[in-house]
Amino acid sequence: MDDPIHLEQALHAARALVLADLAARDVADAGVVSLVEEAVAQRRWWVEQWPEGVEFIAGLVAQDVQDALLERYGRWPLCPVCDAGDPHALDVEPELGPDPHWVCSKAGVVVARVGGLS
Repeated sequence: MDDPIHLEQALHAARALVLADLAARDVADAGVVSLVEEAVAQRRWWVEQWPEGVEFIAGLVAQDVQDALLERYGRWPLCPVCDAGDPHALDVEPELGPDPHWVCSKAGVVVARVGGLS
């Protein structure tokens, strides 16, 4: 990466945003925080290979943590919009882009920015 300080700032910001969402939903225990650390470490390597992707880090870390939680704990974050039907998780949109948001794909509603869940 041409600017290691910018990379570290982006990684720390992504970590903080995802941890804020986890804390807002009361799932930020030590095991889950370890999943965040693993995701950040993997994305550090990824962005070193593709420096232009630094602006996508927050959304990618959120998706990585969401995938890891699904494998180990279940769906997260659950949709607060839909009352009927099976509980489902929110999606990160755009999948690969700046300014990621949590979105209910079923209702087509933006719920919050990544880092802004309540």
